[in-house]
Amino acid sequence: MPNDNGLKTLLDLDGEVFMMDDKHWVKFECQTVDKNEHIPHGIKYSLTLHDKSNERILGYDNAHGLKPRRKKFAAKRVLWDHKHEREIVKPYEFNSVDQLLVDFWDDVNAMLKDS
Repeated sequence: MPNDNGLKTLLDLDGEVFMMDDKHWVKFECQTVDKNEHIPHGIKYSLTLHDKSNERILGYDNAHGLKPRRKKFAAKRVLWDHKHEREIVKPYEFNSVDQLLVDFWDDVNAMLKDS
């Protein structure tokens, strides 16, 4: 199981919504699940940043599979951990709960700074 302190922090955030300013808010959805080939770390999560019109502008989640672009003869590999930046979806390399939280908040702060 991932770092117990980081996992406890993430699970404690489940269902929380934080107003970031008068135009943005973040939402956390996270729970433990049985480990499987899609979620080997045993954590289902969705960390999102929304704008005032309720549009998700940033999201980290593992709710669905993502087929990364590959070379013509490369093996198929479906990734579940990924990041949404508006309409762009990119693979996300899940290393730890602590790193997930750091990466999410770093991106939130960068997006808010640019808005």
